[in-house]
Amino acid sequence: MVLKESGEMYLETIYVLRQKKGFVRAIDVASELGYSKPSVSRAMGILRDGGYIKVGSDGGISLTEEGLEVAERTYERHTVLSEMFMRLGVDEENAVKDACKIEHVISSTTFNAIKKHLKKYS
Repeated sequence: MVLKESGEMYLETIYVLRQKKGFVRAIDVASELGYSKPSVSRAMGILRDGGYIKVGSDGGISLTEEGLEVAERTYERHTVLSEMFMRLGVDEENAVKDACKIEHVISSTTFNAIKKHLKKYS
């Protein structure tokens, strides 16, 4: 299953919420993203069927190995791109918004070049 941008966003959100809270339910994801519970429930079903998440009997959502890989990659892109934009003088709000859009479409080659460049100047 090839994930679309929205799938990556859900996985990244689950990843971040698990780091903050330890336990994540669909309602937490809905609240964080500002989406309706039915929309999130549908997305969770698709991600579960695709093998990216598991949902426990208590409603707790956990990432599978594949889901964790996608979430970590997306989150890394988000944080690195946000940092780069802010170093360029972009305010944090716009840097984060723009990074969120770009993190899903940037090639690995370009992203790795950005990471390498940022490390030179850290």
